Amino acid sequence: MPESVPGSGHEHGPGPGSGLGPGSAPGSAPGGPAALRSTARAAVSALADQGSFRELPNPSPEITEGRQDGPLDWQGYADSRARAEERTGERESVVCGTATVGGARAVIASFEFGFLGGSLGERTGDRLEAAHRHARDHRLPVVSLIATGGSRVQEGMRALVQLQRVARQSELTGAAGLARIAVLRDPTTGGGWATLGAGADLILALPGSQVGFAGSRVRPADTDPAAYTAESQLAAGAIDEIVRPQELREALALRLRLLTAPASAASPEPAEPPAALGRTDLPATGWDAVSRARSPERPRAGAYLDAYFSDRAPLRGDRCGGADPGMLCGFGVREGRTVAYAAQCGTATTPAGYRTAARLVRLAGRLGIPVLTLVDTPGAANGAEAERAGAGAAIADLFAAVAASPVPVTSLVIGEGGSGGALALAAPDNLWATPDSYFSVIAPELATAILKRGPEETRSTAEQLRLRPQDLLELGVVRGVVT
Repeated sequence: MPESVPGSGHEHGPGPGSGLGPGSAPGSAPGGPAALRSTARAAVSALADQGSFRELPNPSPEITEGRQDGPLDWQGYADSRARAEERTGERESVVCGTATVGGARAVIASFEFGFLGGSLGERTGDRLEAAHRHARDHRLPVVSLIATGGSRVQEGMRALVQLQRVARQSELTGAAGLARIAVLRDPTTGGGWATLGAGADLILALPGSQVGFAGSRVRPADTDPAAYTAESQLAAGAIDEIVRPQELREALALRLRLLTAPASAASPEPAEPPAALGRTDLPATGWDAVSRARSPERPRAGAYLDAYFSDRAPLRGDRCGGADPGMLCGFGVREGRTVAYAAQCGTATTPAGYRTAARLVRLAGRLGIPVLTLVDTPGAANGAEAERAGAGAAIADLFAAVAASPVPVTSLVIGEGGSGGALALAAPDNLWATPDSYFSVIAPELATAILKRGPEETRSTAEQLRLRPQDLLELGVVRGVVT
């Protein structure tokens, strides 16, 4: 949403002394938590390894004569730019370069809000396109440190169409199998949010940051400002994590290591199924299997993930307005290599949960990272709200993502395997089970009702369904029962 207005608050920002001068290596200056909310170079300094930042060459010719007031001949625009340059020491609203963060190399694009509100103009587009081209040429991930009010009004439609240009470059980078990580500073609004921000693979945000497509000056007057915060966006499934400034460098370094050091082969080896954490003896009857899977003492997904990974970073939200706490997704380190995971937590999975898992599987496929899924749900959420949220379409999308995954998917049933709501997360040719799990076409109680039997026949129906782990192995549904 365009929001940069000449002569308004968007021209005001930190003075030249608040950051590093052009061409300086931000790593050579200290960067504390406040730096992330300050200038573009101070933000880079707070995250990059000391002395590692190298600014990319400016791809745009300097403005020396001709249309000083931009493509619209906007009176006073040249003076506004000159004041912005004097205040910030920058020639444009974004600084682009390469750096290492925790030893992981990346291309970094950091926005300077003090330069016309961090707005996107033609020369901003030039710099961002050059940064993405450099990333693809050198096989580097892209980290965007965003602080922007939107498209630059003084350049009109020539500024607005930069969003198409930036979006294309970002998609080309993603299609090349390179990760895109966004860090939302304050504010992140307008086209910067709708392209580099919301379009990133993983999105981190500083607490309390203003985040939304509509900037503060163009929203309806009666709008609740709380809806335009990082916290609200997290609840709506639009970002992955809110990270405190003092913890951001470590958090970003972890994600860069996870997403840029996958299994190097074109077809990575499948993830091994986790060892069983619960009982190791097999259930005697079908109802025994159901009772053990439903036991509150049985280990859940969190315990399995903690035991399996030495470190991990979450991926949250379906990017469609929903988040399901009962579906844990992310990337972790397993014996030195990256494995993606999607794990049900024993609750009925919502449409947002299925969409988040599908997002994870597709991202892992694009980055060449094997996937582990943990199956544990009584079934898909099937109330009216779930139907209105597109339960069928969400489940179908996850089936499609798993079926078409270019990387191997390994699945382990760790508890309840309730019908299609569980099967959507299961690999068709690499499914395993724990001794305290079951998998059934439908829950025994519901099968009993469908068959018009009395409740007293539920246990015998469970036996007929052959849902025990050993039954699943004999039927050829699972490859084995882990111990």
